[in-house]
Amino acid sequence: MSSPNSPTLLPLLPLLVSAYFVLCAAANFNQDFQITWGHDHAKILNNANFLTLSLDKASGSGFQSNNEYLFGKIDMQLKLVPGNSAGTVTAYYLSSKGATWDEIDFEFLGNLSGDPYILHTNVYTQGKGSNSISGLTPLQISTHIQFSGIPNALFSVDGTPIREYKNLESIGVPFPKSQPMRIYSSLWNADDWATRGGLVKTDWSKAPFTASYRNFNANACVWNAGKSSCNSNSPSSAAPPTNAWLSQELDSTAQKRMNWVQKNYMIYNYCTNSKRFPQGLPLECTHS
Repeated sequence: MSSPNSPTLLPLLPLLVSAYFVLCAAANFNQDFQITWGHDHAKILNNANFLTLSLDKASGSGFQSNNEYLFGKIDMQLKLVPGNSAGTVTAYYLSSKGATWDEIDFEFLGNLSGDPYILHTNVYTQGKGSNSISGLTPLQISTHIQFSGIPNALFSVDGTPIREYKNLESIGVPFPKSQPMRIYSSLWNADDWATRGGLVKTDWSKAPFTASYRNFNANACVWNAGKSSCNSNSPSSAAPPTNAWLSQELDSTAQKRMNWVQKNYMIYNYCTNSKRFPQGLPLECTHS
Protein backbone atom coordinates (compact mmCIF):
# COMPACT_ATOMS: atom_id res chain seq x y z
CA MET A 1 0.00 0.00 0.00
CA SER A 2 1.39 3.40 -0.87
CA SER A 3 1.07 6.55 1.21
CA PRO A 4 -0.57 9.78 0.04
CA ASN A 5 1.73 12.77 -0.16
CA SER A 6 2.09 14.84 2.98
CA PRO A 7 -0.58 17.57 2.90
CA THR A 8 -0.74 21.02 4.42
CA LEU A 9 -0.90 20.52 8.17
CA LEU A 10 -4.33 20.64 9.79
CA PRO A 11 -5.05 21.35 13.48
CA LEU A 12 -3.84 18.47 15.64
CA LEU A 13 -6.17 16.02 17.34
CA PRO A 14 -5.97 15.54 21.12
CA LEU A 15 -3.34 13.33 22.83
CA LEU A 16 -2.92 9.24 23.80
CA VAL A 17 -3.64 5.67 21.84
CA SER A 18 -6.37 3.46 23.02
CA ALA A 19 -7.46 0.84 20.56
CA TYR A 20 -10.65 -0.76 21.75
CA PHE A 21 -12.03 -3.81 20.64
CA VAL A 22 -16.72 -8.63 24.93
CA LEU A 23 -16.13 -10.99 28.58
CA CYS A 24 -12.49 -11.19 29.70
CA ALA A 25 -10.30 -8.75 31.55
CA ALA A 26 -6.57 -8.83 30.99
CA ALA A 27 -4.05 -8.47 33.80
CA ASN A 28 -0.52 -7.93 32.45
CA PHE A 29 1.63 -8.20 29.34
CA ASN A 30 3.39 -11.39 30.44
CA GLN A 31 0.07 -13.19 30.79
CA ASP A 32 -1.69 -11.84 27.75
CA PHE A 33 0.98 -11.25 25.10
CA GLN A 34 4.12 -12.73 23.64
CA ILE A 35 6.98 -11.08 21.77
CA THR A 36 6.97 -12.54 18.25
CA TRP A 37 10.03 -10.98 16.61
CA GLY A 38 12.94 -8.70 17.35
CA HIS A 39 13.05 -10.16 20.86
CA ASP A 40 16.03 -8.09 22.02
CA HIS A 41 14.25 -4.99 20.70
CA ALA A 42 11.12 -5.53 22.81
CA LYS A 43 10.81 -5.27 26.59
CA ILE A 44 8.11 -5.96 29.17
CA LEU A 45 8.69 -3.71 32.20
CA ASN A 46 7.16 -2.32 35.41
CA ASN A 47 5.75 -5.58 36.77
CA ALA A 48 4.46 -6.48 33.30
CA ASN A 49 2.33 -3.34 33.08
CA PHE A 50 4.41 -1.65 30.38
CA LEU A 51 5.72 -2.86 27.01
CA THR A 52 8.08 -1.18 24.56
CA LEU A 53 8.97 -1.93 20.96
CA SER A 54 12.08 -0.49 19.37
CA LEU A 55 13.53 -0.15 15.89
CA ASP A 56 17.09 0.39 14.74
CA LYS A 57 18.94 -0.39 11.54
CA ALA A 58 19.35 -4.03 12.61
CA SER A 59 15.75 -4.89 13.43
CA GLY A 60 12.27 -3.83 14.37
CA SER A 61 10.02 -5.74 16.78
CA GLY A 62 6.47 -6.93 17.40
CA PHE A 63 4.07 -8.79 19.69
CA GLN A 64 0.75 -10.62 19.58
CA SER A 65 -1.98 -11.53 22.05
CA ASN A 66 -2.20 -15.06 23.42
CA ASN A 67 -5.98 -14.98 23.08
CA GLU A 68 -8.11 -14.80 19.96
CA TYR A 69 -11.25 -12.66 20.05
CA LEU A 70 -14.45 -12.86 18.01
CA PHE A 71 -16.25 -9.74 19.26
CA GLY A 72 -15.24 -7.24 21.83
CA LYS A 73 -13.97 -3.99 23.21
CA ILE A 74 -10.21 -3.83 23.79
CA ASP A 75 -8.31 -0.97 25.39
CA MET A 76 -4.64 -0.21 24.93
CA GLN A 77 -2.81 3.05 25.51
CA LEU A 78 -0.04 3.52 22.96
CA LYS A 79 2.60 6.23 22.74
CA LEU A 80 4.00 6.62 19.24
CA VAL A 81 7.63 7.35 18.36
CA PRO A 82 8.27 11.02 19.23
CA GLY A 83 10.29 13.53 17.25
CA ASN A 84 11.66 12.63 13.82
CA SER A 85 10.11 9.24 13.06
CA ALA A 86 10.04 9.62 9.27
CA GLY A 87 10.18 6.28 7.47
CA THR A 88 8.87 4.25 10.40
CA VAL A 89 5.49 2.54 10.76
CA THR A 90 3.82 1.59 14.03
CA ALA A 91 1.11 -0.92 13.18
CA TYR A 92 -1.63 -1.92 15.65
CA TYR A 93 -4.22 -4.32 14.34
CA LEU A 94 -6.45 -7.36 14.75
CA SER A 95 -6.07 -10.26 12.34
CA SER A 96 -7.11 -13.84 11.74
CA LYS A 97 -4.95 -16.42 9.96
CA GLY A 98 -5.05 -18.11 6.57
CA ALA A 99 -5.29 -17.11 2.92
CA THR A 100 -8.75 -15.57 3.42
CA TRP A 101 -7.97 -13.71 6.63
CA ASP A 102 -9.92 -10.84 8.20
CA GLU A 103 -8.17 -7.77 9.58
CA ILE A 104 -8.95 -4.40 11.13
CA ASP A 105 -5.97 -2.13 11.57
CA PHE A 106 -4.31 1.17 12.33
CA GLU A 107 -1.05 2.08 10.61
CA PHE A 108 0.73 5.15 12.01
CA LEU A 109 3.12 6.53 9.40
CA GLY A 110 6.10 8.39 10.86
CA ASN A 111 6.78 12.08 10.45
CA LEU A 112 9.48 14.73 10.48
CA SER A 113 9.79 16.36 13.88
CA GLY A 114 6.85 18.64 14.54
CA ASP A 115 4.60 17.12 11.87
CA PRO A 116 1.52 15.02 12.64
CA TYR A 117 1.44 11.31 11.95
CA ILE A 118 -0.63 10.02 9.06
CA LEU A 119 -3.02 7.32 10.25
CA HIS A 120 -4.26 4.64 7.84
CA THR A 121 -7.32 2.64 8.86
CA ASN A 122 -7.91 -0.54 6.88
CA VAL A 123 -10.45 -3.35 6.86
CA TYR A 124 -9.61 -6.65 5.15
CA THR A 125 -12.25 -9.30 4.54
CA GLN A 126 -11.58 -12.76 3.14
CA GLY A 127 -8.00 -11.79 2.34
CA LYS A 128 -8.91 -8.70 0.34
CA GLY A 129 -8.60 -5.03 1.23
CA SER A 130 -8.71 -1.93 -0.93
CA ASN A 131 -10.43 0.36 1.52
CA SER A 132 -7.81 2.49 3.22
CA ILE A 133 -8.92 5.77 4.77
CA SER A 134 -6.21 8.12 6.02
CA GLY A 135 -6.19 11.11 8.33
CA LEU A 136 -3.82 13.23 10.39
CA THR A 137 -2.93 12.57 14.04
CA PRO A 138 -0.38 14.01 16.47
CA LEU A 139 2.28 11.92 18.18
CA GLN A 140 -0.22 10.47 20.61
CA ILE A 141 -3.97 9.99 20.16
CA SER A 142 -6.85 8.12 21.72
CA THR A 143 -8.56 5.73 19.30
CA HIS A 144 -11.39 3.23 19.53
CA ILE A 145 -12.46 0.18 17.54
CA GLN A 146 -15.93 -1.18 18.12
CA PHE A 147 -16.12 -4.57 16.43
CA SER A 148 -19.66 -5.79 16.90
CA GLY A 149 -20.02 -7.97 13.84
CA ILE A 150 -23.64 -7.14 13.16
CA PRO A 151 -23.97 -3.38 12.49
CA ASN A 152 -20.45 -2.11 11.93
CA ALA A 153 -16.80 -1.80 12.74
CA LEU A 154 -16.27 1.63 14.24
CA PHE A 155 -13.06 3.64 14.56
CA SER A 156 -13.09 6.67 16.86
CA VAL A 157 -10.67 9.15 18.44
CA ASP A 158 -11.19 10.37 21.99
CA GLY A 159 -14.77 9.16 21.76
CA THR A 160 -15.34 10.92 18.45
CA PRO A 161 -16.09 8.55 15.54
CA ILE A 162 -13.67 8.92 12.62
CA ARG A 163 -14.76 6.01 10.43
CA GLU A 164 -17.60 3.49 10.23
CA TYR A 165 -17.30 0.32 8.18
CA LYS A 166 -20.86 -0.94 7.88
CA ASN A 167 -22.00 -4.51 7.53
CA LEU A 168 -23.43 -4.61 4.00
CA GLU A 169 -23.51 -8.37 3.50
CA SER A 170 -27.10 -7.98 2.34
CA ILE A 171 -25.84 -6.41 -0.89
CA GLY A 172 -22.88 -8.74 -1.30
CA VAL A 173 -20.10 -6.87 0.53
CA PRO A 174 -18.03 -9.21 2.76
CA PHE A 175 -17.77 -8.26 6.44
CA PRO A 176 -15.24 -9.53 9.03
CA LYS A 177 -17.45 -11.18 11.62
CA SER A 178 -16.85 -14.94 11.63
CA GLN A 179 -13.09 -15.40 12.07
CA PRO A 180 -11.53 -14.89 15.53
CA MET A 181 -8.61 -12.49 15.54
CA ARG A 182 -5.53 -11.87 17.64
CA ILE A 183 -4.16 -8.45 18.58
CA TYR A 184 -0.86 -7.60 16.91
CA SER A 185 1.51 -4.67 16.96
CA SER A 186 4.85 -4.01 15.30
CA LEU A 187 7.35 -1.22 14.76
CA TRP A 188 9.27 -1.44 11.48
CA ASN A 189 11.08 0.48 8.77
CA ALA A 190 9.14 1.34 5.61
CA ASP A 191 10.99 4.33 4.26
CA ASP A 192 10.35 3.18 0.70
CA TRP A 193 6.74 4.40 1.06
CA ALA A 194 5.76 5.51 4.58
CA THR A 195 6.62 9.23 4.62
CA ARG A 196 5.62 11.36 1.62
CA GLY A 197 5.51 8.27 -0.55
CA GLY A 198 9.10 7.34 0.28
CA LEU A 199 10.63 10.76 -0.40
CA VAL A 200 11.71 11.16 3.24
CA LYS A 201 14.03 8.39 4.45
CA THR A 202 14.65 7.09 7.96
CA ASP A 203 17.33 9.03 9.81
CA TRP A 204 19.15 6.20 11.57
CA SER A 205 21.14 8.68 13.66
CA LYS A 206 17.88 9.14 15.60
CA ALA A 207 17.60 5.40 16.38
CA PRO A 208 16.56 3.57 18.38
CA PHE A 209 12.95 4.54 17.73
CA THR A 210 10.59 3.43 20.50
CA ALA A 211 6.83 2.97 20.83
CA SER A 212 5.30 2.07 24.19
CA TYR A 213 2.13 0.38 25.42
CA ARG A 214 0.27 0.24 28.73
CA ASN A 215 -3.15 -0.19 30.37
CA PHE A 216 -4.31 -3.13 28.27
CA ASN A 217 -7.79 -4.34 29.10
CA ALA A 218 -10.07 -6.69 27.17
CA ASN A 219 -13.80 -7.09 27.57
CA ALA A 220 -14.22 -9.65 24.82
CA CYS A 221 -15.49 -12.96 23.55
CA VAL A 222 -12.46 -15.26 23.77
CA TRP A 223 -12.18 -17.99 21.14
CA ASN A 224 -10.77 -21.31 22.34
CA ALA A 225 -10.84 -24.81 20.81
CA GLY A 226 -13.38 -23.77 18.21
CA LYS A 227 -15.78 -22.20 20.71
CA SER A 228 -16.54 -18.69 21.92
CA SER A 229 -16.70 -17.77 25.61
CA CYS A 230 -19.92 -15.95 24.72
CA ASN A 231 -23.17 -17.85 24.41
CA SER A 232 -23.13 -17.85 20.62
CA ASN A 233 -21.56 -16.10 17.67
CA SER A 234 -24.14 -13.34 17.96
CA PRO A 235 -23.06 -10.17 19.79
CA SER A 236 -26.59 -9.71 21.12
CA SER A 237 -26.15 -12.85 23.22
CA ALA A 238 -22.57 -12.08 24.18
CA ALA A 239 -23.11 -9.69 27.04
CA PRO A 240 -25.58 -8.10 29.47
CA PRO A 241 -27.16 -4.68 28.84
CA THR A 242 -23.95 -2.95 30.03
CA ASN A 243 -22.46 -4.00 26.70
CA ALA A 244 -25.37 -2.72 24.65
CA TRP A 245 -22.85 -0.91 22.42
CA LEU A 246 -22.24 -4.26 20.72
CA SER A 247 -25.36 -3.86 18.64
CA GLN A 248 -25.73 -0.08 18.47
CA GLU A 249 -25.17 2.12 15.46
CA LEU A 250 -24.24 5.78 15.12
CA ASP A 251 -26.98 8.21 16.11
CA SER A 252 -27.40 11.56 14.35
CA THR A 253 -25.11 13.38 16.79
CA ALA A 254 -22.30 10.87 16.39
CA GLN A 255 -22.78 10.91 12.62
CA LYS A 256 -22.37 14.69 12.58
CA ARG A 257 -19.20 14.43 14.68
CA MET A 258 -17.75 11.84 12.33
CA ASN A 259 -18.57 14.00 9.31
CA TRP A 260 -16.79 16.93 10.98
CA VAL A 261 -13.64 14.90 11.65
CA GLN A 262 -13.53 13.56 8.10
CA LYS A 263 -14.01 17.04 6.66
CA ASN A 264 -11.20 18.52 8.76
CA TYR A 265 -8.69 15.69 9.10
CA MET A 266 -9.15 13.12 6.36
CA ILE A 267 -6.61 13.29 3.54
CA TYR A 268 -7.44 10.10 1.62
CA ASN A 269 -10.57 8.02 1.10
CA TYR A 270 -10.61 5.04 -1.23
CA CYS A 271 -14.23 5.80 -2.08
CA THR A 272 -13.14 8.98 -3.86
CA ASN A 273 -10.18 7.46 -5.72
CA SER A 274 -11.71 6.81 -9.13
CA LYS A 275 -8.26 6.36 -10.70
CA ARG A 276 -7.67 3.33 -8.49
CA PHE A 277 -10.96 1.79 -9.58
CA PRO A 278 -11.32 2.53 -13.33
CA GLN A 279 -14.04 -0.11 -13.62
CA GLY A 280 -16.13 1.59 -10.95
CA LEU A 281 -15.93 2.25 -7.20
CA PRO A 282 -16.48 -0.63 -4.76
CA LEU A 283 -20.12 -1.47 -4.10
CA GLU A 284 -20.15 -0.12 -0.53
CA CYS A 285 -18.96 3.30 -1.78
CA THR A 286 -22.06 3.81 -3.89
CA HIS A 287 -24.53 2.38 -1.36
CA SER A 288 -26.53 5.09 0.38
